[in-house]
Amino acid sequence: METYQATIEDLEGVSNLFNSYRMFYEKPSDLEGAKKYIKERLENEESVIFVVKNNQKYVGLTLLYPVFSSISMKKAWILNDMFVDLEARKLGIGQVLLHKAKDYALKTGAKSIVLETAPDNYAAQKLYEKNGYVRDTQFYHYELSLI
Repeated sequence: METYQATIEDLEGVSNLFNSYRMFYEKPSDLEGAKKYIKERLENEESVIFVVKNNQKYVGLTLLYPVFSSISMKKAWILNDMFVDLEARKLGIGQVLLHKAKDYALKTGAKSIVLETAPDNYAAQKLYEKNGYVRDTQFYHYELSLI
């Protein structure tokens, strides 16, 4: 397996995985929309995308988005998306992606990595907690939907 930061040359493979990720969360397939979204993130340098390839097949990805902590006056990263192809699960790919994200956050001097997951995504919760992520009980999460 190889793990690296994606570039525009990875657009097709990343877009296919990203489309599968969205479908996992019960969104309709939209490969063209996924390709447009990923292309914009890469071209505008708005996200850091790590991929895992196994035998030249894209099998995992994670997207990190930068944010800033006013209180600590440091950068933080939002691990907004992580997906492992269904056929490649149980191979440690999620673990590899979390390590890659942590290494990158440390390299960039970040204060933290934050993430969210669905309440019923028990496998992901177990993986995150195994890697030192702590469920927030201090703050409430609010969202204002604009669409």
